[in-house]
Amino acid sequence: MQPEEIQQKIETLLRLPHETEWVEFKAAQTSFDFGRLGQYFSALSNEANLNQKPSGWLLFGIESKQHRIIGTSFRSAAGDLNKLKYEIACKTNNRITFSEIYEYQFPQGRVVLFEIPPAPQGIPTSWDGHFYGREGESLGPLNLHEIEQIRSQNTRQDWSADICVEASVNDLHPDAIRKARELYSQKNPEQQDEVDKWDDITFLNKIKLAVRGKLTRAAIVLLGRSEATSFLSPSQAQITWVVYNDKNTELDYKHYGPPFLLQADKVLANIRNLNYRYLPAGTLFPTEITMYDPYVIREALHNCIAHQDYTLQGRISIAEKPDELIFTNLGSFIPGSIEAVITENSPPAQYRNPLLAQAMVQLKMIDTIGSGIRKMFEKQRERFFPLPDYEFSQGQNTYGPSVTVRIQGKILDENYTRLLIRKPDLKLEDVMLLDKVQKHQNLIREQCNYLKKLRLVEGRYPNIYISSVVAEIFETKEDYIKNRAFDDSYYKQLIIDYLRKYGQAKRREIDRLLWDKLSDILTVSQKKHKIKNILSAMSKNDKTIDNHINRYTWTINIR
Repeated sequence: MQPEEIQQKIETLLRLPHETEWVEFKAAQTSFDFGRLGQYFSALSNEANLNQKPSGWLLFGIESKQHRIIGTSFRSAAGDLNKLKYEIACKTNNRITFSEIYEYQFPQGRVVLFEIPPAPQGIPTSWDGHFYGREGESLGPLNLHEIEQIRSQNTRQDWSADICVEASVNDLHPDAIRKARELYSQKNPEQQDEVDKWDDITFLNKIKLAVRGKLTRAAIVLLGRSEATSFLSPSQAQITWVVYNDKNTELDYKHYGPPFLLQADKVLANIRNLNYRYLPAGTLFPTEITMYDPYVIREALHNCIAHQDYTLQGRISIAEKPDELIFTNLGSFIPGSIEAVITENSPPAQYRNPLLAQAMVQLKMIDTIGSGIRKMFEKQRERFFPLPDYEFSQGQNTYGPSVTVRIQGKILDENYTRLLIRKPDLKLEDVMLLDKVQKHQNLIREQCNYLKKLRLVEGRYPNIYISSVVAEIFETKEDYIKNRAFDDSYYKQLIIDYLRKYGQAKRREIDRLLWDKLSDILTVSQKKHKIKNILSAMSKNDKTIDNHINRYTWTINIR
């Protein structure tokens, strides 16, 4: 929003009745408890859903009783507000977070405006594992009736189970039916003799892709001829594969329609699964391995097919880049969060396309116990490669919400790889945190403290890196020395020694003196700020140097 739109929005919200459940005003003049902020996020998200509002709103800098603007200094430093988006996402299901955070300076003071998305259809928004709501102006647990009210939004008819009235077995691909019989027999070897006696319609009835001889949409998706997609209209059943070069220029693409049972193999055959070599610590002989584990790419694609929201009328897409594969399907991530899937390691409570998912289980395309995602993570861990990255949109694209999975085909950080080689007993949940460290992804302070307690990382939050203990394991102490910071007394002594020798120094000379000795983890601006703080401490606190201003430069002299 433009500044005038932000002002208008705030003024509109100020005119609302005090008991509006999807809007909250807080003074928060200097600070606000993070846990309480998360509870309000959950409550306002759920209330926006229940009241059918496009957003919930939380405003800081406004007195709650009279709706009087008093101003706030909450997270006023540059960039601090945007960090909240990640911090909130870490403790909500579906990693849902603020749609946007706005600031506006009124004559009476600064106001911060948080825009909160409504809970997704059928999925209440939780904070730290609990659902919150509001009764009038009071914050508290979301009551059971409201939880069920939101969850019941997702009890619509299974799209994949709908009957295609005019379709017949002649609209299915014969090769796909033969392949389905073969896979079903492998899955159920005790029924081999019976399967051989079933005609095609009986077989389809048995695996529930047909009901009393009438084909379901799931049958068209998995076994249908390409021209049979007309029975699914206006929905699409299409997989698009696109390959890019290192400049992100499109090199080639193909579209694939039903039968997905056969086409999935053709899609996967397009992917250039080249050999990758790396040198493990302590050996002169390289390890050779393919860029992608076949199970991982197959599971990612089959999950897209099973969990695509076909009612959104979009495609499944696979983007192949030089060092990564990106799979995207439409629809929200029903289990809520990847962390929940990995930790619980159990089947989801519901599926988007139950009939399609059940048929894919019978045809050995996906796992019946819901552990496919965890197995993908375990496979990448066993190969000492980066873990899959899951990204959840909240409906910003043309079609609606989507789930994107990125699979890396190369080693990003040799230290991470060597750690996994030397420490095979690490819990997968710990490996997931270390994976975020190597990818320079943000961790909340509690996660950093946890890794420090395990002596796996060092550094000052949020700039953490592999600790000295791990560096010794890796036999790469030079990396640790580059990344670690010296004690401030070391830098001060360098400055004193320089001034004793040369008498004085300009600021740029001090910068050159210290620059290469500061931690490589610091950015350019952070290094400049670090040097400024050291000089300030020496002149104001230690009083070991003096600052003299002239027309052009600062000079620094020993007392």
